[in-house]
Amino acid sequence: MSPTDLPAGASVIDCGAVGRIVTYDGTGVTVPEPGTAVSVDALTTSGETHGFTLEVAANGKVSYNLTDTATDSSTAGSDIPDALSNPVITARDLSQESDGADADAADPSAPEDVEVADVDATASPGACSDGAYATADRKEYGSYEWWIGDGGMPGALSRTDAMWAFYDAIDNITDSYNNCGYTDQVPAKHNYRAPTTYEADINSTGQCTDRDELSTWDAGDLKSGVVASSCSWTWSMPGVKNDLREADVRFNTHDYDFTNKPVSGCSNKYDIRSVGTHEAGHIFGLSHVKSGHENLTMYTNSFTCTTKARTLGKGDILALRSIY
Repeated sequence: MSPTDLPAGASVIDCGAVGRIVTYDGTGVTVPEPGTAVSVDALTTSGETHGFTLEVAANGKVSYNLTDTATDSSTAGSDIPDALSNPVITARDLSQESDGADADAADPSAPEDVEVADVDATASPGACSDGAYATADRKEYGSYEWWIGDGGMPGALSRTDAMWAFYDAIDNITDSYNNCGYTDQVPAKHNYRAPTTYEADINSTGQCTDRDELSTWDAGDLKSGVVASSCSWTWSMPGVKNDLREADVRFNTHDYDFTNKPVSGCSNKYDIRSVGTHEAGHIFGLSHVKSGHENLTMYTNSFTCTTKARTLGKGDILALRSIY
C-alpha cells in the first residue's frame, strides 16, 4: 500500500496495519509498532534520492516525512532502553542470497599499486568549503552497537576484513575524520559486538522488513540502481530528535562490485569504506545533500573508484555538530 492508502493521521491499530508494507518513491518500509519510526535511505548510481520515514505515535497514529529533512531540531533527548516485546527474527534467506556465495569479485593481488588520491570534483565547491547539510529526525543518544552478518562480503573480503572496513567507515563518522582541519567535537560512539547469523532487515527490493533488535551490516541483493541501503528504527520522541534503536546496512553485491583499495586500474568498483561512511552518516542522523555538493560524503551518489567519501567535508562536520 502507499501513503494514500494509509494516510497521515490514520490509526495503525484501527486499520490493522502493523506489519504491512508501505511503499513510496521506489522504496518501502514495514509499518512498525506504536511509538516507533522507521526510515529507509538508498544510495543510488544515478544520484537520485530515494527514501522516506514512517512514524507511528504512541496512540497508533501515522505521520510521514517524505522530504529527507528533520522535523524535530532539538537534540536534548536521552537514550531509552529497548523494550521490543516480541522481536521478529528475519529469515536467514530473506535477502535471497546463499550464505556461502558471493557475487562480488575479489580484488586482484597487486600490493605495489597505490591507492587513488582523494580528489575533489571540480564542478562543485571543494569539500572543505561546502557547508551544505541536512539532518534527519534521528540521533544515537548512547552507543551504536552493531554486528556483521554472514554470507559473502563486498569485495569478496573475509568476514574479519569486512568487519574492519565497516569499523573504519563508522569511525570516520564518530571521529569526524576530515582533511579540513576540523577537530572532533562529536561525542557519538559505536561498538562492534560479534558475527551473527541474522540478516540486515532489508529485502531484495530495498524495503525495510520487521526489525530483529540487531543492527547488522551485510551484503546481498538489492534492486538494480541501488548501491547500498540503510534502514533505521527509532523511538518516537516528540519535540526532540528520535532515539535510534536499530540500524541495518546492506551492500548490493548482486549488481555491483566493490573494492577496499581503489587503485589506478580500478574500473566500475565502489569503494567499501566510502559507501560505508555514507551509510554510517545516515545511522547517526545525516541526510542526503543533492546536486552541486558532489564532494561531500552525504552526496546522493558514491562514485566508483574514488575514496573521497571516506573523508568528511565541511557540511558533513557541521551536520554532525548540529546533532551532537
